Amino acid sequence: MRENEISHLERSYFHLHLISDATGETLIAVSRAVAAQYEGVSSIEHLYPLVRSQAQLERAIVEIKATPGIVLFTLVDPALAQRLETACQAIGAPCLSVLQPILHLFEAYLGAAANPRPGAQHMLNAHYFNRIEALNYTMAHDDGQMFDNYEEADVLLIGVSRTSKTPTSIYLANRGIKTANVPIIPNVPLPKSIFGLKKPLIVGLIISPERLVLVRQNRLESLHAMMDSSYVDPVAVTEEVVQSRKLFAHHGWPVIDVTRRSIEEAAAAIIDLYKAHRSKLGV
Repeated sequence: MRENEISHLERSYFHLHLISDATGETLIAVSRAVAAQYEGVSSIEHLYPLVRSQAQLERAIVEIKATPGIVLFTLVDPALAQRLETACQAIGAPCLSVLQPILHLFEAYLGAAANPRPGAQHMLNAHYFNRIEALNYTMAHDDGQMFDNYEEADVLLIGVSRTSKTPTSIYLANRGIKTANVPIIPNVPLPKSIFGLKKPLIVGLIISPERLVLVRQNRLESLHAMMDSSYVDPVAVTEEVVQSRKLFAHHGWPVIDVTRRSIEEAAAAIIDLYKAHRSKLGV
């Protein structure tokens, strides 16, 4: 076991209660981002979505009493928020409104009070439909499919097998960015249509050969598949990576190294490139 790896038995756990009048996605994202900073500590999440009545809140409070821990909430109804805070104080459970400090900051800067609406961030609007359209496009153009209309894409990702092209594409699509991706397969030429594209940002994804071999081996083992020697052979894999780098350099395509990047970090770097690309196009 590596020094930075902690076994299940060595971990400590705590209860984390997330109470929301909407889906709870905001609470999940915030709490997990914070929890990730604590090595060796994991939360046992209790999620209570769509809490919009006294009765629903009371059921959550009963569970908090049974398994006390940290309580985070996004309740815009002042009466429900007050009831929860009072109950948590009696239980001895630390309680925090995640949105309230941000709302106060906005109000102070804008000079206007907010208009509380449960689940307002999830209302159907133009951005929502853009995301759906981007997701539909991305799923239809995964792994080299439908290459004849890549010009409609915002971003085109290219890389050898197991460079996180698909999950990165989906993440970008969830941000409203139409993303297609194409695999680089040894001895198989890329679709000719790629080299005449004007609108999409083309990004090359690379990874260290050592890391790539491990990823591919794990993938084959998870599928209980036979080990293809060329697919996981260090020499062959290194050659694949070298050739992909040469391809990207030859066409002047920007490159993202995903060796030590999470999907979110890689996507964030691509989004920055995409913004600059749009600026050059005058969009």
